[in-house]
Amino acid sequence: MATSDTTAEKSDTRFFGQPWALVHIFGVEMWERFSFYGMQGILLIYLYFSVTEGGLGLSQAVAGGIVGAYGGSVYLSTILGAWIADRMLGSERVLFLSAIVIVAGHVALALLPGFIGVGVGLVLVALGSGGLKANATSVVGTLYSADDTRRDAGFSLFYLGINLGAFMGPILTGILQSTLGFHYGFGLAAIGMTLGLVQYSFGRKALPDGARRVPNPLPSSRYPLVAIIAVAAIALIAVLVLVGVVRADNLASIVIIGTIVATVAYFAVILSSRRIDGTERSRVWGFLPLFITSVAFWSLYQQQFTVLTVYSDERLDRNIFGFEMPVSWVQSINPVFIIILSGVFAAIWTRLGRRQPSTPVKFALGAMIMGAAFLLFLPFAGGGANSTPLIAIIGILFVFTVAELLISPVGLSVTTKLAPKVFHTQMVALFFLSIALGTAISGWLVQFYDPKNEVPYFSILGAIAIVVGLGLLVAVKPVLRLMKGVS
Repeated sequence: MATSDTTAEKSDTRFFGQPWALVHIFGVEMWERFSFYGMQGILLIYLYFSVTEGGLGLSQAVAGGIVGAYGGSVYLSTILGAWIADRMLGSERVLFLSAIVIVAGHVALALLPGFIGVGVGLVLVALGSGGLKANATSVVGTLYSADDTRRDAGFSLFYLGINLGAFMGPILTGILQSTLGFHYGFGLAAIGMTLGLVQYSFGRKALPDGARRVPNPLPSSRYPLVAIIAVAAIALIAVLVLVGVVRADNLASIVIIGTIVATVAYFAVILSSRRIDGTERSRVWGFLPLFITSVAFWSLYQQQFTVLTVYSDERLDRNIFGFEMPVSWVQSINPVFIIILSGVFAAIWTRLGRRQPSTPVKFALGAMIMGAAFLLFLPFAGGGANSTPLIAIIGILFVFTVAELLISPVGLSVTTKLAPKVFHTQMVALFFLSIALGTAISGWLVQFYDPKNEVPYFSILGAIAIVVGLGLLVAVKPVLRLMKGVS
């Protein structure tokens, strides 16, 4: 039952030791990830497969750029969802409306043909997923007090829900894509998100009142201005597309530039605000090196959906006892490890309590391990078709997972702790901006991947991530001083 308190009672342990209200956010996020990763599991090959194979026939570089730009746009749109939540509707209402938009996007991909379906569908899914992601995380944060030691464990459990959906989505859409066609796969993603919307609509009333609070309400007199800006932005984008400034082959670069501009603007707005005190301002500065490390991590990790998809299609031996598994199934390997290891990590953090490594140390280790994962591709460099054994990719993705669990759920948790009160959801959006930038970069990097000369690609990117992690490890003490008691 929802109460006027902004956090759940610590005595509420009905959902695997966590507040019962977590189950509702767990559910909608699980189905959203089912639809998101189910669709994304077949999106790249839909773009570059030939027309006779049911695809659109784009080059791999352009297709990878589109996927990277789309993925970056999902996280970039968290800004919009966070702003609407903080200034107009509150996180819970934006989450609900975003789920409706996502359903519409998947329906468009399933029913509209060719590039029209891709354009309309990806825009709607990006907008909806961005609004849902930032606000789902923010709502989870309202279930815990700042000193509740269950917090990181709760976010790890929430992350388990994400990956249950991420595991099943590519498997089922991959089966339909390979047997019936791409649009049947996209249709299944639409059905999954519809189930999530229905489930959440019944459980949303049980969330605490703090999830619906608007922390920094926009004066009603400024609503017309917001409407004018929104219409002008849509018109500007349409004109840029029509005159050829925004094209399929430069989408990733545009998203990278847009994300950098948004990041600088967001940090400037928050740090210069008169509504935050000295402690809050220092904590935002402490978040900056975590942001940079997160970008480095996601630039490599998100290549699961770009370079690794191409690699799996052309280089990976996908034959299992005479059955050739769909390309999209490779994207379900990582969620399996998340499902197994998220509980292990949650138990470790819970058992260690206040003795667990600080957030900067976890981030540093995550970046370094991610870099090491890229170096593991080197023994297989230069091989031909079907030359990389499946067990090798499974091992590499296991290392991906360990790195992910040191950064992603921990990053979500620390962001809610470092956030100034009046910028709560928008600070969560800043964390997602680091994912947006890293994801867009992962798509942009596809153009440099050469199957005939893989050593420079994997070694340089792996080394960069390791160096970034080492830099943060050296700077742990000054970063913790900036974080002012948040660890």
